[in-house]
Amino acid sequence: MSTSATQKPAGFLTFTLHAHLPYVVNHGTWPHGMEWLHEAAAETYLPLLRVLSKLEQDGIGLRCNLNLSPILLEQLSHPVFIAEFPKYVTRKIVSAREDEAFFTQSGEAHYAETARFWLKFFEQALADFEALGGSIIEGFKHFHQAGLIEIITCGATHGYLPLLGTDESVRAQVRTAVETHIKHIGEHPKGIWVPECGYRPAGFWSYPVPNADGSPTPPGFDRIGVEQALSESTLNYFFVDTHLVEDSQRIPSPYLLLNGEVVEDAERLEQRHPDDRSLYHPYFVDGPYDKRYAATIFPRDPRTGIQVWSGDNGYPGDGNYVDFHKKRWPGGHRYWRVTGARVDMGDKAPYYPQEAAERVKGHASHFVHLVHQALKSSFDDDVPPILCSPFDAELFGHWWFEGPLWLEAVARTLHDYPCGVELISCSNYLAQYPRAGFIAMHEGSWGAEGTNQVWMNPETSWTYTHIYPAELYTRDVCTAGRWRESELGTRIVKQLCRELLLLESSDWQFLITTGAARDYAELRFLTHNDQFLELKGVWQAYEKDGELNEHQSGRLQAIELRDGIFADINPEFWAAGARATRAGAGESMAVASPS
Repeated sequence: MSTSATQKPAGFLTFTLHAHLPYVVNHGTWPHGMEWLHEAAAETYLPLLRVLSKLEQDGIGLRCNLNLSPILLEQLSHPVFIAEFPKYVTRKIVSAREDEAFFTQSGEAHYAETARFWLKFFEQALADFEALGGSIIEGFKHFHQAGLIEIITCGATHGYLPLLGTDESVRAQVRTAVETHIKHIGEHPKGIWVPECGYRPAGFWSYPVPNADGSPTPPGFDRIGVEQALSESTLNYFFVDTHLVEDSQRIPSPYLLLNGEVVEDAERLEQRHPDDRSLYHPYFVDGPYDKRYAATIFPRDPRTGIQVWSGDNGYPGDGNYVDFHKKRWPGGHRYWRVTGARVDMGDKAPYYPQEAAERVKGHASHFVHLVHQALKSSFDDDVPPILCSPFDAELFGHWWFEGPLWLEAVARTLHDYPCGVELISCSNYLAQYPRAGFIAMHEGSWGAEGTNQVWMNPETSWTYTHIYPAELYTRDVCTAGRWRESELGTRIVKQLCRELLLLESSDWQFLITTGAARDYAELRFLTHNDQFLELKGVWQAYEKDGELNEHQSGRLQAIELRDGIFADINPEFWAAGARATRAGAGESMAVASPS
């Protein structure tokens, strides 16, 4: 029986799953490239859909906020992925059968049984994919429309907003994201996963590196805050890391709005939440923008997060779970368990799926207990607290194979054993309860040290020496407007914008810094930079002659074929001063009265 059937919830838990991969279609297969997308689909997205389906059958909702990043939506709907994924899964099925035959002939009955486990797993993936007609997106849309999850958006190509070099580029990442979300999901998103939880307030900003092309570095200028770009695009909420709230300056609320009118000042809020910097309430973000449409932040809870993120001290490090790193080639299936902390690869013990599934239940109960402990001191508050647990979606299933089962077990535990805590999506919470006030935050992220250093450091700063002049050039071309004069001009500039978006992807700096796939990331960045410069030359030839020669036309077509994402991309988004305007002059964001 759920809590709602007996009493008002005393507190809430909201999971946020960030599903994202850099653009890999037409850019390599293995070990880096399409293999990443296939693995994520087979091991995370389809298993998550199975979990949601099982919960739905029993009248239970995970109620999570699921970000399907715009570039991931473009890839999941890409004809190349839809055609290639069944072939990938079929290869996994064949290799599982070959493993089973090998282990059976070797007299290793348990490993043969595990091979049959993988055979069934991938046969199920193929069956599910075919049942969806090849559309994983449609699968998630079903649960979104049923109110069992809420699909939100992200930056178009996961550009790291605090380091982008023009306000137009920040806005274009957001505006392109919203348009892509509407195209695939069918409605405007309410929330956004700001890439890397990266935040920058409004204020003076200077370019941190010179331009690689030798052009003068522009002077510093006053920038908008991230929250303004989100508010302009009618995005109500986003997520920030713990320290941005703990270190924030408490801002007296100038007004809270109900139906567009001032209803009270900050004094009453301060009486409700005296002096505390609670991580279990959402806040309006202060700044020099129209606060009638103020954006809201949800802080990440650190205590519960480490239990899920940590491979050493958290649940994924349990000895019973399948070991991610040790695989049997050529098929790549995993037959060994974690066994213990820092156990050598050669000493890994056999994996028992049934035992792992039992451990999931205990870890789910432990997590629910942690959530209860974190919230219980606020259970008697007028406004129930909410604990926000954000994670990369690919953690569940791909990195931690049993992760989807764990999510299901948490949902079932909260449903079957009422403890005063219920699952809820962020927008549903905001529709019922007020924010805890306005806060002003400093710049930061959820990356190492809470700063920009993962993306801007001695190993990655060279990438920005190319990004900044590309952003400035794109703004100039889009502002001048000649591209509107012909279909060919529009084609060229649309592809120029696409290459800029791909150049801005924060994944390249992340992979370089972590060393996870440095060579691939550097190659990809340089590929998009080369193509951007080539398109720049194509545009200049068009400006001069009004047409293209055969070689230029062929190259434009080849680049479009390779990187033809965001079919309806709008170069107007990059024009100087361009911004989204909220639909309807009288529109205001719903604010619950803190009575």
